[in-house]
Amino acid sequence: MKNRKTPRQPDKSSSLLQYISLGTQLMVALGAAVWAGIWIDKRLVITMPLFVWILPLLVIAVTIFKLVKETAGKSNGK
Repeated sequence: MKNRKTPRQPDKSSSLLQYISLGTQLMVALGAAVWAGIWIDKRLVITMPLFVWILPLLVIAVTIFKLVKETAGKSNGK
């Protein structure tokens, strides 16, 4: 008899780990952006926390862009 491969069901634990990984990456990136923003604001002696706002918003925008790009269906346009 031939060995037939049965279609494998997606592993739920690997999907969960993937989402945990994405969430952890986002939190670390946001933390690093806030820290860098505070450091830059102190270094430039800016009274208003400009970079504390700009850098995390930039991280969120890039993350949303990447997420949409990865999850969008690939179409030929025809």
